[in-house]
Parts: sequence; structure tokens; C-alpha cells
Amino acid sequence: MRVALRDGESFDSLLRRFKAGVAKHGIISDFKRHQTFMSKGQKARAKEKRAERKRLSKKGGY
Repeated sequence: MRVALRDGESFDSLLRRFKAGVAKHGIISDFKRHQTFMSKGQKARAKEKRAERKRLSKKGGY
């Protein structure tokens, strides 16, 4: 991601444009997702756990 300083632009404005670009491209979320390794089994169990939690919360029992 590259951001060039415009004529008369403040550093705060440049930083804000950089942060917006990073968020738009999903760089931080991608980084966080790849920080830890999860096997296929772990991913499946986590997905099942999220689904169960969602199911219970809709029912009002969680």
C-alpha cells in the first residue's frame, strides 16, 4: 500500500488516507486471521461452536 504526500497536505491527513486504504483493502483483518494456525478440525469445531451459540441466542437460552 503506497500513499503519496499531496501538496499542502498535513501529516494527519496523510495518515488518515493511509488508514482508510489499509482498511479498504482488508490488510489488517487478513493479518489477524493468519496470525495463528488452525487445523481443519479446529476450524470445523469453532464453526460448529459459533453456530450453536447463535442458535441458542436466537432461542433465548444463552
